[in-house]
Amino acid sequence: MKAVLITTEHRGVFAGLIEEGQDLTARSMPMKAAKMAIYWGTKRGVMELCKDGPNSSSKISLPADIPMLHSITAIFDITPEAWEKWEAA
Repeated sequence: MKAVLITTEHRGVFAGLIEEGQDLTARSMPMKAAKMAIYWGTKRGVMELCKDGPNSSSKISLPADIPMLHSITAIFDITPEAWEKWEAA
């Protein structure tokens, strides 16, 4: 499994796990252990969530598996350090 951050047409921002072989051009895909960024709390936008992870000002949901996330607009890699913070949030 690979940790990624996904944005959607509906302004959703989700961090979670996708299969290693997942087609990254797909507009829909499942996610495991997904968390939603309810409030980013960043100073450098969504990319900061990918590089550094959520901070003390961020509001992050509880985790859930998403059988199929639709209307995907972008998929970003998450650093291992950032993923640790996502898991702890």
